[in-house]
Amino acid sequence: MSKAFTKEGDGEDEDRDEPDPLPANVKNLVTLEGHAVLVKEFNFLLKEERPRITEIVSWAAGNGDRSENGDYIYNKKRLREIDRRIRYLTKRLDDIEIVDPNLQQGLEQVFFGATVTYAREDNSEHTIKLVGIDEANLDEGKVNWMSPIGRALLKSRVGDTVEVRTDTGRETIEVVSIKYLIPPQA
Repeated sequence: MSKAFTKEGDGEDEDRDEPDPLPANVKNLVTLEGHAVLVKEFNFLLKEERPRITEIVSWAAGNGDRSENGDYIYNKKRLREIDRRIRYLTKRLDDIEIVDPNLQQGLEQVFFGATVTYAREDNSEHTIKLVGIDEANLDEGKVNWMSPIGRALLKSRVGDTVEVRTDTGRETIEVVSIKYLIPPQA
């Protein structure tokens, strides 16, 4: 049978690029550390992971029938995932604005890059850092600056109370401290 009539997994749905998580006309802000992480991932995928997977796909393709070749099918899918992520990172890195805390003005207010400690209504205190959408990680206390709590805290000062929309309603929080941590120079 002609190869034109065999289905190798066209990956039509798999080849779609990741949607841009930023709303239109919003700057793609990122911290110095966040930029370094994105660049490191991009370089790893482009210079190490993609060539390694390409080599495996080439080897597996030479082993005969591709339709039942698990190495070929799995690694071809992995290659598409890597290419999709590389395209996404390329777009993000091309349209990025790095916010340097050394140049930050208005240190008494909450802006992008601030580390904020706030008190909730139950008197528990939480510390978060407002970061870019690509570097947000709640487990590390890094919160997207466009999230509900991020937007509520913007431009607030120590002692201010702000209202945050939550899944269960509205909650009032009080800003306890604001810091702009300067990362160590590499």
